[in-house]
Amino acid sequence: MSYRYSVIYQYDLEGGVTAFVPTLPGCHTQGETLEEAEANVKDAIALYIESLQAHHEPVPQEQKVFQGTVEVEFAA
Repeated sequence: MSYRYSVIYQYDLEGGVTAFVPTLPGCHTQGETLEEAEANVKDAIALYIESLQAHHEPVPQEQKVFQGTVEVEFAA
């Protein structure tokens, strides 16, 4: 069986890339490059699912994931 999840990648100010899986709370990892972060997040997802299955918990199915930006203004 295979699962498909959206992943959010974010470049870190200190260097490297962080990867988040919105559908799997707490499932995140990082890498020095985008390619390394992608490989690491695949491993993180697999381990996350293995843990759920070992504990007889349901594996979340991907829901619609939206990404957006907001602007917040502050008075000086």
